[in-house]
Amino acid sequence: MRRIWVEGDERVDRTGVGTRSLFGETMRFSLRDDAIPLLTTKRVYWKTALRELLWFLTGDTNIRPLVAQGVRIWTDWPLEKYRRETGEAISAEDFEARVIADEAFAAQWGDLGPVYGHQWVNWPRYEPAGEGLFRRAAQGHNQIAALVEGLRNNPGSRRHIFTGWNVADLDRMALPPCHMTYQFHVRSDGGLSCLLFQRSCDLGLGFAFNVFEAALLTRMIAQQCDLTAHELVWTGGDVHLYLNHQELVEQQLSRVPEGAPKLRILRRPDSIFDYKFEDFTVESYAPQAHIPAPVAV
Repeated sequence: MRRIWVEGDERVDRTGVGTRSLFGETMRFSLRDDAIPLLTTKRVYWKTALRELLWFLTGDTNIRPLVAQGVRIWTDWPLEKYRRETGEAISAEDFEARVIADEAFAAQWGDLGPVYGHQWVNWPRYEPAGEGLFRRAAQGHNQIAALVEGLRNNPGSRRHIFTGWNVADLDRMALPPCHMTYQFHVRSDGGLSCLLFQRSCDLGLGFAFNVFEAALLTRMIAQQCDLTAHELVWTGGDVHLYLNHQELVEQQLSRVPEGAPKLRILRRPDSIFDYKFEDFTVESYAPQAHIPAPVAV
């Protein structure tokens, strides 16, 4: 954060807010002994991040189940679209209330397009329809299921990869995937490591969720494959701070990290898709105060 704020290249970005950024940065986090990368210099709402990851694994792309759980991190995109297309100056609270109360309204305005979860577990497949034509198959390719199967049966492979970057679907997504490609590696001692490539990283806000969820997913996959979590390697393409996050940056840089949070998985379900919110707990996490900052849409 300090390097970006002091040395970063100041650039105009898609949102119009402006950023300072560095390109091609890497960090490594040990996952041994239940370690989990959670920032301690500000509060990270890890329960919200957990709910988001479990939502990804369902393949759902509508904000309705998230909003029903009090998770509002995806509301801004469909809300902005609704306001733009209808001209109605509705509040976020009223929009979310309508999404929860009205299934038809949610179907029309709450969907984000084929974002993360859809690509993870239902990547489009096409099958012959005769006369040289093809039709979309009823069930797409489940990259997560294939990953688990591959790790179990061929741990030495260098092809343990899944991605959300489906070029054909990008223009239909509310937001193209930022944390886009994951690769897994099994050590000779049974340790499982994950390398996440993130094309675009909002270091002030999004990163804390992204790195926690990647580590969490690695822990879940390790459990399902009778492996032990070893390391998360995070690589960012455009790693940036928004210019309107000065207060967040200054406050966070003035704080001293402390503590060593642990993530415990309390149950081993039958599959990677059967985990529940109550299967996880975080211990020894005593963060400093939350630092609010605006989201650039």
